[in-house]
Formats: sequence, structure tokens, C-alpha cells
Amino acid sequence: MTVKPRVKICCISSVAEAELAIRYGASALGLVSAMPSGPGVIDEGLIAEIAAYVPPPIATFLLTSQQDADSIIEQHRRLRTNTLQIVDRLERGTYADLRAALPGIRLVQVIHVTGEESVDEALAIAPQVDALLLDSGNQTLAVKELGGTGRTHDWTISRRIRETVSKPIFLAGGLKPNNLAEAIREVRPFGLDLCSGVRTEGKLDEAKLARFFECLAQA
Repeated sequence: MTVKPRVKICCISSVAEAELAIRYGASALGLVSAMPSGPGVIDEGLIAEIAAYVPPPIATFLLTSQQDADSIIEQHRRLRTNTLQIVDRLERGTYADLRAALPGIRLVQVIHVTGEESVDEALAIAPQVDALLLDSGNQTLAVKELGGTGRTHDWTISRRIRETVSKPIFLAGGLKPNNLAEAIREVRPFGLDLCSGVRTEGKLDEAKLARFFECLAQA
């Protein structure tokens, strides 16, 4: 029997959006801090407000583009989510530094699936974090894409990563009701991460949200 994936709704921009996402069945919410590009960025005061409002056991993910462990630690101490989603490569400091400074905070590393090299990257990082999130960004551009692209990537590579690592896998990138069943069948992820697929002009769309969860129930 295939277990239905959990759902993370990203780019939450208000307490009202958080309530709407939770009401329809989201088990995690993404709160986007400063990024070089992409949708959903909100100020840190609002992130802290939403994170404080959302009740357990809902996961609150702070999306950070910081690449320095000390900066990530400082940012998290201001905002107090229960999960860190690191959307770029950690270049200074270590995951062990994050764990030591932020006990009990879950660490999720984004792997931007660009090719075979992404499998090796996932294998190297998985033992150090609590989960991986496979997305469709591009870190090589002059202005990095670190999420929210609305594009799918090669799900066969995502499936190989899921089969190879022992940690939970979230699948992100261009997920919509019409490709949901295929994504689940192809990758069998622990969780699904949505942003643009349930929004209209940047706002969380209740009709799209309802349709997505209906499709998920049938997938």
C-alpha cells in the first residue's frame, strides 16, 4: 500500500493563509525569508508572527538562503520556526554547528536537481540532515534560482535519490493537480511541496487548494 504523501504549502504570506492551508490538510508551511529571486518573500517580523501562531504538530519551515551557519543560527533565533529549510549550499560552518546551537530544530536541505551530480550531492548530505527537499532551482545563474520556479525537473533522478538515501524526501517544483498522480507514482516521496500550483496572482487560492487535496485523495 502506498502511503499518501504529506503536504507542505510554501510561500505562506499571512496568518490567514496559514489557517487556510492547515484547514485543507497541510502538515507543513513554508515561510520565505530574503532570496535572490523568486516568489513568496515576506519580512522577518511576519515570519516570526506566523511561526508563533501556528500550533503543533504543524511544521513551520524557515526558508533561508544564508550559506553561513552562524548567520542561519542568528536568523533562526529571531524567527523561531521548528524547521530550517536551507535552500542553497552550506559553505561556512557545518550541519553539526546548526544542531549544537539549535537543539530540536529539524534540518531540511534543498537539492536542486540538475543532473546526475545531484545524486552524489544528496548522498553526501543526507546523513547530516533530517530530510531532503528536491527542487528545480539553478544555483549557477548570475541571479540564483533557489525555489519557486514553477518548473518540474527530471523525476527519474528524484526517484533514484529517494531509493538511495535513507532520509525522507520532499518533492517540489511545478506540482499541480494534473501532474500530481504521476509525481507520486514516479518518485513516491514522503512529502509534496507546493507554491505556484495552488496560487493565483501570488495569493493562496482556496479553489486550487481544494482541487489539489481532492486529487491527492484520489491519487
